[in-house]
Amino acid sequence: EHNTEQIYNEIAYPLVESVTEGYNGTIFAYGQTGSGKSFTMQGVVDPSTQKGIIPRAFEHIFESIQCAENAKFLVRASYLEIYNEDIRDLLGPDTKQKLE
Repeated sequence: EHNTEQIYNEIAYPLVESVTEGYNGTIFAYGQTGSGKSFTMQGVVDPSTQKGIIPRAFEHIFESIQCAENAKFLVRASYLEIYNEDIRDLLGPDTKQKLE
């Protein structure tokens, strides 16, 4: 009954805020096929309340970087799918390629 904006604000925002303070963070989406994991993580552009956790987190992180003074940042993100013990990099050039 929640939209992705509410999920981000309640669950992911505090984690991403700590990431902007230098801590590592992981969001682990787990569940059955078709339960909405990808939608929650990716979302859709319109309506903006259904933008996913990943685009919201990126906006949050880069807005924090723009406001920071006298600091250097290294931003690294991964988006992996683990299905039937196969791992795939969903941000890689070939999302069908299995990782070792």
